[in-house]
Parts: sequence; C-alpha cells; structure tokens
Amino acid sequence: MIKKYSQGAYYGVFFLMLLVAPLLLSEFRMGLLAKFLCFAIIAVGISLIWGFTGILSLGHGVFFGLGAYCMAMYLKLEASPSGIPDFMEWNGITEVPFVWTLFKNPVFAILAALLLPFIIAVVIGYFTFKNRIKGVFFSLISQAVVVVTVTLFIGGQHITGGTSGLTNFFTVFQVPLADPATKQTLYFVTVALLAIIMGVALLLTKSRFGRLLIAIRDGENRLRFLGYNPTFYKVFIYALSAAFAGVAGALFVLQVGIITPEMMGIIPSIEMVLWVAIGGRYSILGAAIGAILTNTAKSFLSESYPDFWTIFLGALFLIVVLYLPNGLAGLVEQLKMKFSKKEKVKEAKQSEADTLVS
Repeated sequence: MIKKYSQGAYYGVFFLMLLVAPLLLSEFRMGLLAKFLCFAIIAVGISLIWGFTGILSLGHGVFFGLGAYCMAMYLKLEASPSGIPDFMEWNGITEVPFVWTLFKNPVFAILAALLLPFIIAVVIGYFTFKNRIKGVFFSLISQAVVVVTVTLFIGGQHITGGTSGLTNFFTVFQVPLADPATKQTLYFVTVALLAIIMGVALLLTKSRFGRLLIAIRDGENRLRFLGYNPTFYKVFIYALSAAFAGVAGALFVLQVGIITPEMMGIIPSIEMVLWVAIGGRYSILGAAIGAILTNTAKSFLSESYPDFWTIFLGALFLIVVLYLPNGLAGLVEQLKMKFSKKEKVKEAKQSEADTLVS
C-alpha cells in the first residue's frame, strides 16, 4: 500500500511541476518544454514495447513522422490561400492530389495521425511476429522500414515536399499559432494527453495484460507452452506504441511548425530508444522523465558548448549504459532499497537494545 501511494506521489509531483512550469519559464523555454513533452509521449510507448515486452524497435521515427505529416497536411492546406500548397505550385501542379483533399477536414487529419501509424504497425507486426521474428532481427527490420519510408518521402517531392518537408503554418482551426495564448493552450493540451497516455500505459502494465507482456519478455516459449498466443499481444502493444508516436508527431508539428523526412530517420529513431534507456525502460514515469531530461541537456549543452556538446552528450550516454543499466529510475529504486535496509538495520538494533534493557 505504501509503495502504491508513493508511486502516485511521484506522478503527482511530476504533473504538478508541468502545470506550474509556464509560470516560471519564458515563452521560448515553455515552447521547448512542450516539444520535449511530445518526445515523452513517444518514450512511454517505447517503454511498453521494450521495457515490458522485450521488443526493441529502432524505427519509431516512422510512426512519429506519419502522425506529424498527417497534421502538417491539414495545417498546410489551411495556410494556402489558393488551396494548393506552395511547393506544389512550384512543381507546376494545378490540382491538389486526392489524398491531400481528405486532409482538409481537421477531424480526419487528427484521426489519421492516430490510426495510420496504428494500422501500419499492425501490418508490420503481424507478419514479423507471426513468423517469430524477434530480437536483433526485428530491430533490423524496423530500421529497414525507416530507410524505405524516408526514401519514399524524399522521392515524392510533389506530394510530400521532399527534403524540405512541410512548414510555413500560420493557423490551426483558424486560430493564429504565433499567438501566446494559443501556444499556452497547446502546452496544456500536450500535458493532458501525456497524462492520459501515461494513465493508459499504467493500467495496462498493472493488469493481467501487463503480466502477460512481462511473461513474453522473460519467457515467450513458456507462455506459448501454456496455451497463449504471444503474437496477438505483441502486435497490439507494438501498434499501440506506434499510435502514441503518431499522436506525439501531430503535437510536435503544432509546437514546432515543421516536419521533414530527416526527423523520421534512423538517427532520431535511435535517439528515442536512448531517452528511454537513460530514464529507465522498466518505468513509465522514468521513460518520460528520461526524454525530457535528455533533450533538456541536449538543448543546454548545444547552447553553452556549441563545439563540444555532442561529446558531453555521448559521455552521458556511456555513463548510463555502463553504470546505470536500469536508467535513472533504477538508480532511484537502488537508493530507496539502500535507505530501507539501513532503516531496518537501525530498527533491529534499537529493538535488540530495548530487549536487553528490559
């Protein structure tokens, strides 16, 4: 019971800090934090598939990018007075492709940002997990998906904007994106969605479904021997984490105002895994904090030490990998256990002393 309430206290303090942050930060810093919260949403999904299920995906940048492009297409159409995006006019296109016309509806764009990554992940997951492809082989396949997707987006310049991607957004639902009130609203929407997603992740991990995920991670063949079909659970959790990444991508575009194929490449996908490794892949809260702290450190170091910041960041990753295999969340648990043992020893000695006195 004490452990349950202490965990709730951690989450309470975390979200209280997020709610108070706009009062203490400048508009620029609040915008950075909002972007980092989008990354935290991705980290929660990766924690579910990697930490709890044992599936290492190095291709979540694809799902992030798909969600971002879905929202960006709607924003681009809203920002185009002629109804045709500027990069299409430069390519001599006089009529918007049919696919783009669907994204004139903001509801469709939002649903697509959620469902498109989910559906694609279901297809990929079904054919890989059904054939019992796992471990490093699945990781390589996920990277191959990234390479193919980025190549397609770069090659389809007349539809996707090519290497320049989609940018120059001015309004969302006819409300100016540059308005400070709009930015603050988007920040709190991001916080609310992060809370909902973390709540869903916690419900899953604390339920019987979550115990099955851990069983898949620790002994998939044993689970299969007991009559369960791990394929269904693996496909679902992989698709759910992809949907989380799609939501994060849609929010990212609203916060930052640009999406390019480079942002959904191999390097960003690997960085996403590093966020979770630093925060703690076995902890939902740890993964989210890891994403925020890592990107905060990246931003601070790049500002203060522009020539050496990559070295500092690399050293941070090495320290975590070598000395903190369970991330910052694991370090906190170790400190708690150490403190608890000291308290128990102290209580035992006090009890022994009282016994001798009596």
